[in-house]
Amino acid sequence: MEQNKLEVVLTPALLPLYEAHGKIVVVIDILRATSSMCVAFHTGVTKILPVSTPEECRLFKDFDFLCAAERNAIKVQGFDMGNSPFEFQNPLIKDRNIAFTTTNGTKAIKAAKEQGAAVVAIGSFLNLNAMAKWLVKQQKSVLLVCAGWKDKYNLEDTLFAGALVNLLKNDFTIECDSALSAGLLYETASANLEAVVRKSSHAQRFKLTSIHEDDVQFCLQHNTMNLVPVMQGEYIVCPSQVAV
Repeated sequence: MEQNKLEVVLTPALLPLYEAHGKIVVVIDILRATSSMCVAFHTGVTKILPVSTPEECRLFKDFDFLCAAERNAIKVQGFDMGNSPFEFQNPLIKDRNIAFTTTNGTKAIKAAKEQGAAVVAIGSFLNLNAMAKWLVKQQKSVLLVCAGWKDKYNLEDTLFAGALVNLLKNDFTIECDSALSAGLLYETASANLEAVVRKSSHAQRFKLTSIHEDDVQFCLQHNTMNLVPVMQGEYIVCPSQVAV
């Protein structure tokens, strides 16, 4: 039986060059959107609505949504939350719905859906093993899409893609150079992952914007959550049949 394929898309700008139709697309925004989404579902959020702009996000306050907005790594003024995983640990968000817009992650999620993905899933180091096990069970080809920074390549998303490639290399056919290079990058960096990521442009950007320094360390924790958020219609949910 022919194995399904696993490919890595290093930036959302490259996604139109790949065939997403009928495949699972895993969106990756380690610092911080997809990490924060995993935290939100771990805390007990009901669903997350990814939206394009802060203006659109703000409209959902009238529908009893909590509203989270970030631009250029900074929380947008007047919103309930920004994009720090620590904000999504607040027990008051349990059983609530969240409208969410970020510079990169929510844009990549919407792009994956528009490209015709069969399923869009949310990946982070926090749910790395859970994601790997779930993907094997789905028996579909997979695209790992790195959200990057404003359509440019970034380091931390590629490192996560490489970690996932290395877990899945015996279960999928990998003929994609970006997947091979991501896997090699993770092998090289894994022993000193936090030190490597702290040299990245996005981690440096956090320093310039007074982002909580612990966000980087938190988002690099491996396997703290056994869940796989996925899109159903316009919403991201974490139904019991997806939890692993």
